Amino acid sequence: MSQQRSSVLSLKGVRIQDPFWSEYIRLVRDVVVPYQWDALNDRVPGAEPSRAIRNFKIAAGEETGEFYGMVFQDSDVAKWLEAVGYLLQTEPDPDLEQVADAVIDLIAKAQREDGYVNTYYLLKEPGREWTNLSECHELYTAGHLIEGAVAYYQATGKRKILDAVCRLADHIDSVFGPEPDKIRGYDGHQEIELALVKLYHATGEARYLRLSRFFLDERGREPHFYDREYERRGRTNHWGSDFMITKRSYSQAHAPIREQESAEGHSVRLVYMCAAMADIAAETGDEGLLEACRRLWKSIVTRRMYVTGGIGSMAQEESFTLDYDLPSDTAYAETCASIGLIFFAQRMLNIEPDSRYADVMERALYNTVLGGMSKDGRHFFYVNPLELWPDACGKNHAYDHVKPVRQGWFGCACCPPNVARLLASLGQYLYTVKDRSVNAHLYVGGEADIEVGGQRIRFKQQSELPWEGRVRFELEVESESDFTLALRIPEWSGAAVIRLNGELYDAETANGYALIRRWWKSGDQVELVLPMDVLRIKGHPLLRDTVGKTALQRGPLVYCLEEADNGKNLQGLFLPSRSEAISEFDPNTLGGVQVIRMDAQRLSEKDWGEELYRRDADTSFEPAALTFVPYYAWANRGVGEMAVWVKEKA
Repeated sequence: MSQQRSSVLSLKGVRIQDPFWSEYIRLVRDVVVPYQWDALNDRVPGAEPSRAIRNFKIAAGEETGEFYGMVFQDSDVAKWLEAVGYLLQTEPDPDLEQVADAVIDLIAKAQREDGYVNTYYLLKEPGREWTNLSECHELYTAGHLIEGAVAYYQATGKRKILDAVCRLADHIDSVFGPEPDKIRGYDGHQEIELALVKLYHATGEARYLRLSRFFLDERGREPHFYDREYERRGRTNHWGSDFMITKRSYSQAHAPIREQESAEGHSVRLVYMCAAMADIAAETGDEGLLEACRRLWKSIVTRRMYVTGGIGSMAQEESFTLDYDLPSDTAYAETCASIGLIFFAQRMLNIEPDSRYADVMERALYNTVLGGMSKDGRHFFYVNPLELWPDACGKNHAYDHVKPVRQGWFGCACCPPNVARLLASLGQYLYTVKDRSVNAHLYVGGEADIEVGGQRIRFKQQSELPWEGRVRFELEVESESDFTLALRIPEWSGAAVIRLNGELYDAETANGYALIRRWWKSGDQVELVLPMDVLRIKGHPLLRDTVGKTALQRGPLVYCLEEADNGKNLQGLFLPSRSEAISEFDPNTLGGVQVIRMDAQRLSEKDWGEELYRRDADTSFEPAALTFVPYYAWANRGVGEMAVWVKEKA
């Protein structure tokens, strides 16, 4: 029996019209997706080549040549197609649709008669399909193609790509399963599992749901699949090392998923897996699986997550390490990992509406995900540190993964198309409906058509976030309707003020939501005022990197210091514990952002001399006036130092 879950809105029923977010949606539509199309076709000067489209052309017989890129190069095309699908769901674009149709024709032409499609194996290792799942991302790549196909089908109703991925899924189903003549295994990088659930929803074909659950249930069981596969392959490996095979926690294959106690290994794989676990728990009512989701969620957000919503602290293996190990300067915090955390949060929110999940979803979205893309939409961060000393980059190899500026493209280009597909689908994260309750999770202006009890309700939202905490709703109903509007009260807010049709309303609260139960009529208005004080955030005492330091947050935004405003040697700044914070909108900084100004002290270098160390040295300070800017906007003004955490002084 399935878990009763909330319904996610169709993008066709959501129109974002927001002073902050509309510019990002426009940027994705007008700049990011076209730019990424150019990158996929190797038309971005100075950027690493992709050749992803060319691989498909070669596989389709339209060009000659050899495969180029990573084993998962196809997934960049699939994620681009998914972003296009979401954009077309919100606004018609015949020219973009025509480009996508040509890509779909190319994919279908490259697809083998039995449904298999993967340009790496079609071109480079034909006949060795499904022999190296632990390392080579075959099912991962298939999963992204399925997600792209479903999004495009939902946008256009065109079945060509949907039929193609159904043939692919049917082929996978014929290869994998518990039967003696099938492979009893799973991919090293989770993705197919959540994609199959989407395909199940699009087609109603229960086999796809069962196959998704099979892949999850097999993971980590003994005798171990990776060992059996490795032996059959003659103990060869793809990456020049067997760590993906032997270090099973790297891909969360160290134990059956229901027995896993903490967030381990590659961070993107972990949260993709958790998203699929939550999907299957919701569809099947599997309480053991849901409890495992709750346990892994708690491990991430209470012991292994940065204040920015970044996860995965170590560059080696792009992974989690141990509880409370969250260094700022060597942080990995891959953009894709925060996007996966948002996927996980949304699914948990759909199962059990609790503001804890929406708070993390918001934190990751406003800080790490937005920070992963430049304001011009053409440059991207793969890694999102919380402190930068650019002079050390390229000299101290501990920082080899850290880039002082966003890059035009990557050899492993998973993050740029991931950002595009998330922002293009933002409308799916704002509201959910369960029974006769509408939950508002994120405050983003626009209109949403929501069906409650068989009746269509139009919600018109005006939001001043992230700069001010004022939100206003106006409702249009076909006839008077009784339901509950549940408004999230964010963790960063103080006591919220609610007005219903201009009158103060004392709302009951549950699980972090203010509940307004009534018979609604057209023209009803709800105003929500969320206090947005500047908060001094402290880390847990066991967080070694933040002891004696503070970070600033206002509303959903975490702030940072940049050299552009505060000069060099940010490590010498101390924020007095009683220093007053002045928040103001500055139209001349970073295109217009809310800045925070505070008086501070800077450790003086006067009279120090040339000694590296000095006995009984006097510590003297000079006054300093600090300007903090939103973390998401850093590194848009050239190369310079940056710090989120600042030393605090009594």
